[in-house]
Amino acid sequence: MFEQFINGERSFIIAEVGQNHQGNEEKALKYIEKFAMAGADAIKFQKRDNDVLFDKASLVRQYENPNSFGKTYGEHRKKLELDPGFYKELKAECNRVDVKFMVTPFDEPSLEMLTKLDIDIFKIASFDLGNIPFISLIAELKKPVVLSVGGGKHSEIASSIDCIFDYHTDVSVLHCVSEYPCPAHHLGLQNIEKLKDLYPNVSIGLSDHFNGILSGPVGYMKGARVFEKHVTFDRSQAGSDHAFSLEPEGFTRFCRDIRRVSTMLPSKLEETIGTEDVFKKLGKSLVAKIDLEKGDVLSKSMLTSKIISEEGIPVRESSQVIGRTVKSPIKRHSTILPEHLD
Repeated sequence: MFEQFINGERSFIIAEVGQNHQGNEEKALKYIEKFAMAGADAIKFQKRDNDVLFDKASLVRQYENPNSFGKTYGEHRKKLELDPGFYKELKAECNRVDVKFMVTPFDEPSLEMLTKLDIDIFKIASFDLGNIPFISLIAELKKPVVLSVGGGKHSEIASSIDCIFDYHTDVSVLHCVSEYPCPAHHLGLQNIEKLKDLYPNVSIGLSDHFNGILSGPVGYMKGARVFEKHVTFDRSQAGSDHAFSLEPEGFTRFCRDIRRVSTMLPSKLEETIGTEDVFKKLGKSLVAKIDLEKGDVLSKSMLTSKIISEEGIPVRESSQVIGRTVKSPIKRHSTILPEHLD
């Protein structure tokens, strides 16, 4: 799947819902429909088994935070999880609106649960970069894999890619800075070029937590072809991810602008330059500044220009006219035509 995005112009854009659905099943389904319409190729969710992922002390600690959904951190995390059985409905909705269903498993029980579903793409979060035992479990499923490399050293990135390659090569590696949100001056988009040089046979992309859309087109210019962006219905909602996520209108522009870049780069065909409609309507043509007689050699002082209804010699070609000989008289303010000159 991701091989087609290595050197071509096409892009693949992921709407990262994460847990911005806040544990609400109806809202989760709406995310799929809304952001598929906004231009996403894949909709991504996150799955955790909190009792396995966190130790008991982490779960029972008090969690007094503006973004809290419970008195303890465990209660907060539990509120954000969707029922495991509901993932079948998420998958069915993705199929209905023709987008890929993508999930990040954060632990082995979550991965085991997801293997029973037909997940289109697995995401390996930056937190599991270099986690070879866990990466192996995902890679051996031989499903397309997206790997974020936030906070990772090149040795950790290389070992993770090598591990996946032991099973298959359908992988995309995303440059990522693990700051939430990530300010513009920390985006480090030049690292995309470094990743492309290091891994020329891997599709390179961008997962950013920047609160704007400019990172997408700039990332594309640097060589990214797979993009992951957090999304929300309301950036003012409680939850640590909402503030830097894109609302539907912003995500629509994000997708639009990325996909415009490849059309902006090619130069116009030379034979079409100067034939634009505006020149036909408002383009200036050369006219005689004075009465010209047969045998006069044209100098720049003899020429001026006007916007005229008849087709004459465009002013941009004046350098090709100066120095030529007049072969028939031309009255002052009259259009100079090719047949008037030797």
